[in-house]
Amino acid sequence: MLARLVGDIARTDGEHSVQIPALMMYRCSAVTDPMPCIYYGLGLAMTVQGCKRVTLSDEIFSYGPGQSLVTSLDLPVVSYVTSASSAEPYLGLRLELDARAIAQLAAEMDFSSPLQTVPSRALSIVTLEEGLLDALIRLVRLLEEPQLIPLVAPLIQQEIIVRLLGGEHGPSLRHLVAVGSPSQQVAKVIAWLKQHYTENIAMDDLAIKAHMSPSTFRQHFRVVTGMSPLQYLKNLRLQDARQLMLNEDIDAGSAALRVGYESASQFSREYTRLFGAPPLRDIKRVRLASL
Repeated sequence: MLARLVGDIARTDGEHSVQIPALMMYRCSAVTDPMPCIYYGLGLAMTVQGCKRVTLSDEIFSYGPGQSLVTSLDLPVVSYVTSASSAEPYLGLRLELDARAIAQLAAEMDFSSPLQTVPSRALSIVTLEEGLLDALIRLVRLLEEPQLIPLVAPLIQQEIIVRLLGGEHGPSLRHLVAVGSPSQQVAKVIAWLKQHYTENIAMDDLAIKAHMSPSTFRQHFRVVTGMSPLQYLKNLRLQDARQLMLNEDIDAGSAALRVGYESASQFSREYTRLFGAPPLRDIKRVRLASL
């Protein structure tokens, strides 16, 4: 049912926006090479058909039909489609989640167990519950009745959040919105980093912003994101540099300076380590692949 609905909307490869602003659909007719990217923000993703793999630092997550993936923060990952063909393409969807709605609903709900103080990973994959699948189907089917979207879509989205909070994804979402929790403090630091990552940043200053000791901050940051604060910062810079070279057609040295690198050779080494090729060769490869 859901594969047919998504396939009818996503008829060509790529991302597809729909009349529900928070909802996005995807289609891919072939397996893809591993691609470093950033999973942005708070959202629920689902593979409807085919299979996808996500690598976060040294952890590998595979998910296919019947599984749901929730991210609660911006995460630098390596993502690739592992099962797709022209006859049976990869189909997926992603629904952005509202942190304020999660906080409000979590405050109104009764949970069977108290929230643990230890933070959890900002990416989780679990088996899709029947009720959550039904809500997603109803949300997608609502696109067939666009006049109802403004009134009905928010209600279904609220139901989806309630079901997520009450299920296996619940602890990570509750940690994110719990005032003063390690996850919320890490989230605040990441939000600050996204605005200031081109600057000269001392890691201990980030710990101060999180109101933690440097060692505690590094520990919580690694638990939540799967990497150290310095690794995270490098990923932000390198991802942005790549987009600058692709979109503004600037050279590697200029891109390195724009994102905060003082050494072009260090930039080239770290870029090659992340993307598998030096900047010039990688950019040529990406442009050829898009033709």
